[in-house]
Amino acid sequence: MKTCDRFEKIKSEFQFDITALTNHAARHAGTNPAMASSRIAKGVRLNMARALSRHYSRCKLCC
Repeated sequence: MKTCDRFEKIKSEFQFDITALTNHAARHAGTNPAMASSRIAKGVRLNMARALSRHYSRCKLCC
């Protein structure tokens, strides 16, 4: 799948957030903030999928 630079930028920004939330959950396993971070990371993954699919469908370079 060929994608443009904007697609990669969107993806990398979301992945940075997901990594930070996942690492926080791993460091503080079993605590309420860790469970919240894990739940938020799942939501961010869904948002990333929506944003990337929206971009891919509208971008003339990616299609």
